[in-house]
Amino acid sequence: MKNILVGIFLIALNFTSCTQKKEVQVYEDELGMKLIVKGENFIINGMNWDYFPIGTNYAFSIWQKPDAFIKTALHNEMTLLKEMGVNTIRVYTGIQPKWITYIYEKYGIYTMLNHSFGRYGYSHNGKWIPATDYDNKNAQEALLSEIEIMAKEYKNTPGLLLYLLGNENNYGLFWSGAETEDFPDDENEKKKIGETRGRALYKLMNKAAIKIKSLDKNHPVAICNGDVLYIDIVAEECKDVDIYGTNMYRGKSFDVAFETVKNKLNKPILFTEFGADAYNAIENKEDQKMQAFYMVENWKEIYQNAYGLKKAQNSIGGFTFQFSDGWWKYKQDYNLNVQDTVSTWANGGYALDFVKGKDNMNEEWFGICAKGKTDQKGFYQLKPRAAYYALQEVHKLNPLNKESNQHKIINHFNKININNALTKALTITTKK
Repeated sequence: MKNILVGIFLIALNFTSCTQKKEVQVYEDELGMKLIVKGENFIINGMNWDYFPIGTNYAFSIWQKPDAFIKTALHNEMTLLKEMGVNTIRVYTGIQPKWITYIYEKYGIYTMLNHSFGRYGYSHNGKWIPATDYDNKNAQEALLSEIEIMAKEYKNTPGLLLYLLGNENNYGLFWSGAETEDFPDDENEKKKIGETRGRALYKLMNKAAIKIKSLDKNHPVAICNGDVLYIDIVAEECKDVDIYGTNMYRGKSFDVAFETVKNKLNKPILFTEFGADAYNAIENKEDQKMQAFYMVENWKEIYQNAYGLKKAQNSIGGFTFQFSDGWWKYKQDYNLNVQDTVSTWANGGYALDFVKGKDNMNEEWFGICAKGKTDQKGFYQLKPRAAYYALQEVHKLNPLNKESNQHKIINHFNKININNALTKALTITTKK
Protein backbone atom coordinates (compact mmCIF):
# COMPACT_ATOMS: atom_id res chain seq x y z
CA MET A 1 0.00 0.00 0.00
CA LYS A 2 2.86 2.35 0.85
CA ASN A 3 4.39 1.91 -2.63
CA ILE A 4 1.00 2.53 -4.25
CA LEU A 5 0.52 5.77 -2.29
CA VAL A 6 4.00 6.93 -3.20
CA GLY A 7 3.27 6.19 -6.86
CA ILE A 8 0.01 8.11 -6.77
CA PHE A 9 1.78 11.05 -5.10
CA LEU A 10 4.51 11.12 -7.74
CA ILE A 11 1.95 10.98 -10.57
CA ALA A 12 -0.01 13.85 -9.00
CA LEU A 13 3.16 15.86 -8.46
CA ASN A 14 4.22 15.32 -12.06
CA PHE A 15 0.77 16.32 -13.33
CA THR A 16 0.84 19.50 -11.25
CA SER A 17 4.27 20.49 -12.53
CA CYS A 18 3.26 19.83 -16.13
CA THR A 19 0.08 21.86 -15.91
CA GLN A 20 1.54 24.71 -13.88
CA LYS A 21 1.40 27.88 -15.92
CA LYS A 22 4.45 29.98 -16.55
CA GLU A 23 4.59 33.28 -14.69
CA VAL A 24 4.95 35.15 -18.00
CA GLN A 25 4.07 33.53 -21.30
CA VAL A 26 3.37 34.33 -24.93
CA TYR A 27 -0.03 32.96 -25.87
CA GLU A 28 -1.32 32.36 -29.38
CA ASP A 29 -4.62 31.16 -30.82
CA GLU A 30 -6.89 32.02 -33.75
CA LEU A 31 -7.47 35.51 -32.28
CA GLY A 32 -3.79 36.41 -32.34
CA MET A 33 -0.93 36.73 -29.88
CA LYS A 34 -0.78 38.22 -26.41
CA LEU A 35 1.23 38.26 -23.22
CA ILE A 36 -0.21 36.55 -20.15
CA VAL A 37 1.24 37.44 -16.75
CA LYS A 38 0.24 35.43 -13.71
CA GLY A 39 -2.80 34.17 -15.58
CA GLU A 40 -4.01 37.62 -16.67
CA ASN A 41 -3.90 39.33 -20.07
CA PHE A 42 -1.14 41.94 -20.11
CA ILE A 43 -0.46 44.80 -22.51
CA ILE A 44 2.95 46.39 -22.04
CA ASN A 45 2.53 50.10 -21.34
CA GLY A 46 6.26 50.55 -21.19
CA MET A 47 8.85 53.27 -20.81
CA ASN A 48 12.56 53.45 -21.60
CA TRP A 49 13.87 54.59 -18.23
CA ASP A 50 17.28 55.61 -16.95
CA TYR A 51 18.73 58.01 -14.39
CA PHE A 52 21.39 60.44 -15.60
CA PRO A 53 21.69 63.77 -13.75
CA ILE A 54 22.78 66.73 -15.87
CA GLY A 55 26.56 66.73 -16.13
CA THR A 56 26.83 62.93 -16.25
CA ASN A 57 26.87 60.48 -19.15
CA TYR A 58 26.80 56.73 -19.86
CA ALA A 59 29.53 56.16 -17.25
CA PHE A 60 27.17 57.13 -14.41
CA SER A 61 25.33 54.30 -12.65
CA ILE A 62 22.61 54.94 -10.11
CA TRP A 63 22.96 51.31 -8.99
CA GLN A 64 26.38 52.07 -7.50
CA LYS A 65 24.90 54.70 -5.19
CA PRO A 66 23.91 54.05 -1.53
CA ASP A 67 20.52 52.41 -1.00
CA ALA A 68 19.05 55.56 0.54
CA PHE A 69 19.93 57.58 -2.58
CA ILE A 70 18.46 54.94 -4.89
CA LYS A 71 15.20 54.76 -2.94
CA THR A 72 14.73 58.52 -3.05
CA ALA A 73 15.50 58.67 -6.77
CA LEU A 74 13.16 55.77 -7.49
CA HIS A 75 10.39 57.38 -5.48
CA ASN A 76 10.69 60.58 -7.51
CA GLU A 77 10.63 58.73 -10.82
CA MET A 78 8.44 55.68 -10.26
CA THR A 79 5.67 57.71 -8.65
CA LEU A 80 5.38 59.75 -11.84
CA LEU A 81 5.51 56.63 -14.00
CA LYS A 82 2.82 54.88 -11.97
CA GLU A 83 0.58 57.96 -12.13
CA MET A 84 1.04 57.94 -15.90
CA GLY A 85 -0.12 54.33 -16.22
CA VAL A 86 3.25 52.76 -17.05
CA ASN A 87 3.42 49.11 -15.98
CA THR A 88 6.89 48.14 -17.26
CA ILE A 89 10.27 49.83 -17.61
CA ARG A 90 13.15 48.89 -19.86
CA VAL A 91 16.41 48.78 -17.89
CA TYR A 92 19.87 47.56 -18.83
CA THR A 93 21.82 44.96 -16.88
CA GLY A 94 23.59 46.56 -13.96
CA ILE A 95 20.43 46.92 -11.94
CA GLN A 96 20.59 44.47 -9.05
CA PRO A 97 17.73 41.95 -8.74
CA LYS A 98 16.65 43.45 -5.43
CA TRP A 99 15.79 46.74 -7.13
CA ILE A 100 13.68 45.01 -9.78
CA THR A 101 11.71 43.46 -6.93
CA TYR A 102 11.61 46.73 -4.99
CA ILE A 103 10.18 48.64 -7.97
CA TYR A 104 7.59 45.94 -8.54
CA GLU A 105 6.49 45.51 -4.95
CA LYS A 106 6.38 49.22 -4.09
CA TYR A 107 5.13 50.70 -7.36
CA GLY A 108 3.60 47.77 -9.25
CA ILE A 109 5.96 48.24 -12.20
CA TYR A 110 7.67 45.33 -13.95
CA THR A 111 11.13 45.39 -15.52
CA MET A 112 12.25 44.21 -18.94
CA LEU A 113 15.91 43.36 -18.39
CA ASN A 114 18.08 44.38 -21.33
CA HIS A 115 21.49 42.86 -22.07
CA SER A 116 23.19 44.96 -24.76
CA PHE A 117 24.71 41.79 -26.27
CA GLY A 118 27.92 43.36 -27.53
CA ARG A 119 26.23 46.41 -29.04
CA TYR A 120 28.89 48.69 -27.58
CA GLY A 121 31.66 46.11 -27.28
CA TYR A 122 32.51 43.28 -24.89
CA SER A 123 35.14 42.19 -22.38
CA HIS A 124 37.54 39.33 -23.04
CA ASN A 125 40.26 38.30 -20.57
CA GLY A 126 39.98 41.65 -18.85
CA LYS A 127 40.37 43.63 -22.06
CA TRP A 128 37.60 45.73 -23.58
CA ILE A 129 36.95 45.05 -27.27
CA PRO A 130 35.06 48.12 -28.61
CA ALA A 131 33.66 46.55 -31.80
CA THR A 132 31.97 43.16 -31.67
CA ASP A 133 32.57 40.61 -34.41
CA TYR A 134 29.81 38.07 -33.77
CA ASP A 135 31.62 35.50 -35.87
CA ASN A 136 34.61 35.64 -33.54
CA LYS A 137 34.91 32.69 -31.16
CA ASN A 138 36.11 34.85 -28.26
CA ALA A 139 33.15 37.21 -28.69
CA GLN A 140 30.72 34.30 -28.82
CA GLU A 141 32.12 32.67 -25.68
CA ALA A 142 32.21 35.97 -23.78
CA LEU A 143 28.64 36.95 -24.63
CA LEU A 144 27.13 33.52 -24.00
CA SER A 145 28.96 33.39 -20.68
CA GLU A 146 27.45 36.77 -19.71
CA ILE A 147 24.02 35.54 -20.74
CA GLU A 148 24.32 32.41 -18.63
CA ILE A 149 25.42 34.42 -15.60
CA MET A 150 22.54 36.85 -16.12
CA ALA A 151 19.87 34.16 -16.37
CA LYS A 152 21.12 32.39 -13.25
CA GLU A 153 21.17 35.64 -11.30
CA TYR A 154 17.77 37.02 -12.31
CA LYS A 155 15.60 33.99 -13.06
CA ASN A 156 13.75 33.95 -9.73
CA THR A 157 13.41 37.72 -9.40
CA PRO A 158 9.88 38.95 -8.58
CA GLY A 159 9.04 41.82 -10.91
CA LEU A 160 11.04 40.54 -13.87
CA LEU A 161 8.83 40.49 -16.98
CA LEU A 162 11.12 39.31 -19.76
CA TYR A 163 14.66 39.37 -21.14
CA LEU A 164 15.72 41.57 -24.04
CA LEU A 165 18.83 40.86 -26.09
CA GLY A 166 20.61 43.78 -27.74
CA ASN A 167 19.76 47.29 -28.79
CA GLU A 168 19.36 47.58 -32.56
CA ASN A 169 22.60 45.63 -32.94
CA ASN A 170 21.99 45.34 -36.67
CA TYR A 171 22.59 49.09 -36.92
CA GLY A 172 25.77 48.60 -34.92
CA LEU A 173 27.07 46.53 -37.82
CA PHE A 174 27.33 49.83 -39.72
CA TRP A 175 28.04 52.44 -37.03
CA SER A 176 31.20 52.73 -35.03
CA GLY A 177 29.60 54.01 -31.82
CA ALA A 178 26.40 54.41 -29.85
CA GLU A 179 25.41 57.76 -31.29
CA THR A 180 22.68 57.61 -33.94
CA GLU A 181 23.77 58.40 -37.48
CA ASP A 182 22.13 58.52 -40.88
CA PHE A 183 21.79 55.08 -42.42
CA PRO A 184 23.78 54.16 -45.55
CA ASP A 185 21.78 54.30 -48.79
CA ASP A 186 23.49 51.55 -50.77
CA GLU A 187 21.14 48.54 -50.74
CA ASN A 188 23.75 46.12 -52.03
CA GLU A 189 26.12 47.17 -49.26
CA LYS A 190 23.36 46.61 -46.69
CA LYS A 191 22.70 43.10 -48.00
CA LYS A 192 26.38 42.26 -48.03
CA ILE A 193 26.82 43.37 -44.42
CA GLY A 194 23.73 41.41 -43.45
CA GLU A 195 25.28 38.22 -44.74
CA THR A 196 28.89 38.82 -43.71
CA ARG A 197 28.21 40.29 -40.24
CA GLY A 198 24.50 40.09 -39.47
CA ARG A 199 23.85 36.38 -39.83
CA ALA A 200 26.42 35.55 -37.18
CA LEU A 201 24.74 38.08 -34.86
CA TYR A 202 21.32 36.46 -35.19
CA LYS A 203 22.67 32.93 -34.86
CA LEU A 204 24.33 33.94 -31.61
CA MET A 205 21.17 35.67 -30.36
CA ASN A 206 19.27 32.44 -30.92
CA LYS A 207 21.88 30.47 -28.99
CA ALA A 208 21.55 33.01 -26.17
CA ALA A 209 17.77 32.61 -26.18
CA ILE A 210 18.14 28.83 -25.94
CA LYS A 211 20.59 29.24 -23.06
CA ILE A 212 18.26 31.56 -21.13
CA LYS A 213 15.23 29.33 -21.63
CA SER A 214 17.18 26.28 -20.44
CA LEU A 215 17.77 28.11 -17.15
CA ASP A 216 14.58 30.13 -16.81
CA LYS A 217 11.33 28.74 -18.20
CA ASN A 218 9.16 31.46 -16.65
CA HIS A 219 10.18 34.51 -18.68
CA PRO A 220 10.12 35.01 -22.46
CA VAL A 221 13.12 36.17 -24.49
CA ALA A 222 12.98 39.01 -27.00
CA ILE A 223 15.56 40.49 -29.33
CA CYS A 224 15.89 44.19 -30.09
CA ASN A 225 16.30 44.84 -33.80
CA GLY A 226 16.54 48.12 -35.65
CA ASP A 227 13.21 48.44 -37.53
CA VAL A 228 12.80 45.34 -39.75
CA LEU A 229 16.24 45.40 -41.35
CA TYR A 230 17.39 41.81 -41.96
CA ILE A 231 14.05 40.34 -40.84
CA ASP A 232 14.45 37.53 -43.39
CA ILE A 233 17.68 36.50 -41.70
CA VAL A 234 15.95 36.78 -38.32
CA ALA A 235 13.28 34.38 -39.62
CA GLU A 236 15.95 31.86 -40.56
CA GLU A 237 18.21 32.17 -37.55
CA CYS A 238 16.06 33.20 -34.53
CA LYS A 239 13.45 30.47 -34.37
CA ASP A 240 13.84 30.03 -30.60
CA VAL A 241 13.29 33.71 -29.79
CA ASP A 242 9.81 34.37 -28.36
CA ILE A 243 9.25 38.04 -29.23
CA TYR A 244 10.40 40.35 -32.00
CA GLY A 245 11.41 43.60 -30.36
CA THR A 246 12.11 46.59 -32.57
CA ASN A 247 13.36 50.14 -32.20
CA MET A 248 11.22 51.85 -34.79
CA TYR A 249 11.08 55.55 -35.68
CA ARG A 250 8.77 56.02 -38.63
CA GLY A 251 6.92 59.13 -37.55
CA LYS A 252 3.14 59.13 -37.28
CA SER A 253 2.59 55.52 -38.39
CA PHE A 254 4.37 52.18 -38.15
CA ASP A 255 2.71 51.39 -41.48
CA VAL A 256 2.76 47.64 -42.25
CA ALA A 257 5.26 46.69 -39.53
CA PHE A 258 2.69 44.59 -37.66
CA GLU A 259 1.78 42.56 -40.73
CA THR A 260 5.41 42.22 -41.81
CA VAL A 261 6.44 40.68 -38.49
CA LYS A 262 3.36 38.46 -38.44
CA ASN A 263 3.88 37.17 -41.97
CA LYS A 264 7.66 36.84 -41.88
CA LEU A 265 8.15 35.58 -38.33
CA ASN A 266 4.77 34.61 -36.89
CA LYS A 267 5.86 36.24 -33.63
CA PRO A 268 4.44 39.00 -31.49
CA ILE A 269 5.85 42.46 -32.08
CA LEU A 270 7.07 44.61 -29.21
CA PHE A 271 8.16 48.20 -29.81
CA THR A 272 11.24 48.42 -27.62
CA GLU A 273 11.79 52.05 -28.66
CA PHE A 274 9.67 54.56 -30.52
CA GLY A 275 8.65 58.17 -30.12
CA ALA A 276 9.58 61.69 -31.07
CA ASP A 277 11.80 64.48 -29.87
CA ALA A 278 10.37 67.66 -28.39
CA TYR A 279 12.52 70.06 -30.40
CA ASN A 280 11.35 71.60 -33.65
CA ALA A 281 14.30 71.73 -36.05
CA ILE A 282 12.56 74.27 -38.31
CA GLU A 283 11.50 76.71 -35.62
CA ASN A 284 14.59 76.02 -33.48
CA LYS A 285 12.65 75.76 -30.24
CA GLU A 286 10.92 73.26 -27.99
CA ASP A 287 7.71 71.87 -29.48
CA GLN A 288 5.79 69.82 -26.93
CA LYS A 289 2.64 69.61 -29.00
CA MET A 290 4.49 68.06 -31.93
CA GLN A 291 6.04 65.42 -29.71
CA ALA A 292 2.73 64.53 -28.06
CA PHE A 293 1.03 64.19 -31.44
CA TYR A 294 3.46 61.55 -32.68
CA MET A 295 3.39 59.66 -29.37
CA VAL A 296 -0.40 59.41 -29.32
CA GLU A 297 -0.60 58.27 -32.95
CA ASN A 298 1.98 55.56 -32.32
CA TRP A 299 0.19 54.20 -29.28
CA LYS A 300 -3.11 54.15 -31.14
CA GLU A 301 -1.65 51.71 -33.68
CA ILE A 302 -0.07 49.60 -30.95
CA TYR A 303 -3.46 49.19 -29.29
CA GLN A 304 -5.37 48.68 -32.55
CA ASN A 305 -3.16 45.74 -33.51
CA ALA A 306 -3.47 43.90 -30.20
CA TYR A 307 -4.94 40.44 -29.67
CA GLY A 308 -8.53 39.87 -30.76
CA LEU A 309 -9.05 43.22 -32.49
CA LYS A 310 -9.20 41.95 -36.09
CA LYS A 311 -6.11 43.68 -37.43
CA ALA A 312 -2.64 42.12 -37.22
CA GLN A 313 -3.45 40.95 -33.66
CA ASN A 314 0.21 40.45 -32.75
CA SER A 315 1.02 43.66 -30.86
CA ILE A 316 1.89 43.10 -27.20
CA GLY A 317 2.79 46.72 -26.38
CA GLY A 318 5.70 49.06 -26.43
CA PHE A 319 8.22 51.19 -24.57
CA THR A 320 8.01 54.92 -25.18
CA PHE A 321 11.39 56.52 -25.72
CA GLN A 322 12.09 58.05 -23.28
CA PHE A 323 11.19 59.25 -19.78
CA SER A 324 13.59 62.17 -19.40
CA ASP A 325 16.00 64.08 -21.63
CA GLY A 326 19.53 62.78 -22.06
CA TRP A 327 21.76 65.85 -22.00
CA TRP A 328 24.80 63.68 -22.84
CA LYS A 329 23.52 62.07 -26.04
CA TYR A 330 25.18 64.47 -28.52
CA LYS A 331 28.93 63.77 -28.61
CA GLN A 332 28.44 61.92 -25.29
CA ASP A 333 31.52 63.07 -23.40
CA TYR A 334 31.57 66.87 -23.49
CA ASN A 335 29.11 69.76 -23.16
CA LEU A 336 27.38 67.59 -20.57
CA ASN A 337 25.92 70.62 -18.79
CA VAL A 338 24.34 71.95 -21.98
CA GLN A 339 21.22 70.65 -23.69
CA ASP A 340 22.41 70.68 -27.28
CA THR A 341 19.99 71.56 -30.06
CA VAL A 342 22.03 69.99 -32.85
CA SER A 343 20.04 67.65 -35.09
CA THR A 344 22.15 64.59 -35.88
CA TRP A 345 20.03 62.55 -38.28
CA ALA A 346 17.20 63.01 -40.72
CA ASN A 347 13.82 61.30 -40.70
CA GLY A 348 11.16 62.29 -43.20
CA GLY A 349 8.51 60.43 -41.23
CA TYR A 350 8.47 63.36 -38.82
CA ALA A 351 7.09 65.76 -41.39
CA LEU A 352 6.19 68.53 -38.94
CA ASP A 353 9.81 69.66 -38.70
CA PHE A 354 11.42 67.95 -41.68
CA VAL A 355 13.11 69.78 -44.54
CA LYS A 356 14.63 67.67 -47.29
CA GLY A 357 18.40 67.65 -47.11
CA LYS A 358 18.52 68.69 -43.44
CA ASP A 359 18.67 66.75 -40.17
CA ASN A 360 15.67 67.06 -37.87
CA MET A 361 16.09 64.56 -35.02
CA ASN A 362 17.45 65.93 -31.74
CA GLU A 363 18.87 63.19 -29.53
CA GLU A 364 18.91 65.27 -26.34
CA TRP A 365 15.20 66.15 -26.50
CA PHE A 366 13.38 62.80 -26.53
CA GLY A 367 12.20 62.94 -22.92
CA ILE A 368 8.52 63.19 -22.18
CA CYS A 369 9.85 64.98 -19.12
CA ALA A 370 12.30 67.87 -19.25
CA LYS A 371 15.20 67.57 -16.85
CA GLY A 372 16.09 70.22 -14.29
CA LYS A 373 19.28 71.03 -12.46
CA THR A 374 20.82 68.69 -9.93
CA ASP A 375 20.71 69.70 -6.27
CA GLN A 376 23.50 69.29 -3.75
CA LYS A 377 22.34 65.79 -2.86
CA GLY A 378 22.50 64.63 -6.48
CA PHE A 379 18.78 64.62 -7.31
CA TYR A 380 17.21 66.44 -10.23
CA GLN A 381 13.76 67.80 -10.92
CA LEU A 382 11.45 66.69 -13.73
CA LYS A 383 8.97 68.82 -15.64
CA PRO A 384 6.43 66.62 -17.47
CA ARG A 385 5.81 67.72 -21.03
CA ALA A 386 2.52 67.56 -22.92
CA ALA A 387 3.37 64.01 -24.05
CA TYR A 388 3.35 62.85 -20.43
CA TYR A 389 -0.21 64.03 -19.87
CA ALA A 390 -1.39 62.81 -23.27
CA LEU A 391 0.01 59.33 -22.64
CA GLN A 392 -1.53 59.35 -19.19
CA GLU A 393 -4.87 59.48 -21.00
CA VAL A 394 -3.77 56.84 -23.53
CA HIS A 395 -2.95 54.29 -20.82
CA LYS A 396 -6.36 54.58 -19.18
CA LEU A 397 -7.58 52.23 -21.91
CA ASN A 398 -6.86 48.51 -21.80
CA PRO A 399 -7.12 47.15 -25.35
CA LEU A 400 -7.28 43.58 -24.01
CA ASN A 401 -10.55 44.11 -22.13
CA LYS A 402 -13.29 41.76 -23.30
CA GLU A 403 -15.42 44.75 -24.29
CA SER A 404 -12.64 46.30 -26.37
CA ASN A 405 -13.05 46.79 -30.12
CA GLN A 406 -11.76 49.08 -32.85
CA HIS A 407 -14.60 51.56 -32.43
CA LYS A 408 -13.93 51.97 -28.71
CA ILE A 409 -10.21 52.37 -29.29
CA ILE A 410 -10.68 55.03 -31.96
CA ASN A 411 -13.25 56.81 -29.79
CA HIS A 412 -10.86 56.79 -26.83
CA PHE A 413 -8.03 58.31 -28.83
CA ASN A 414 -10.29 60.89 -30.46
CA LYS A 415 -11.10 62.19 -26.98
CA ILE A 416 -7.45 62.81 -26.10
CA ASN A 417 -6.96 66.56 -26.31
CA ILE A 418 -3.32 67.45 -26.91
CA ASN A 419 -4.03 71.15 -26.33
CA ASN A 420 -5.29 70.29 -22.85
CA ALA A 421 -2.18 68.21 -22.26
CA LEU A 422 -0.05 71.16 -23.34
CA THR A 423 -1.91 73.49 -21.00
CA LYS A 424 -1.24 71.12 -18.08
CA ALA A 425 2.42 70.90 -18.99
CA LEU A 426 2.79 74.66 -19.06
CA THR A 427 0.94 75.30 -15.82
CA ILE A 428 1.75 72.41 -13.45
CA THR A 429 4.89 72.92 -11.39
CA THR A 430 8.08 70.90 -11.66
CA LYS A 431 7.93 67.44 -10.07
CA LYS A 432 10.48 66.03 -7.68
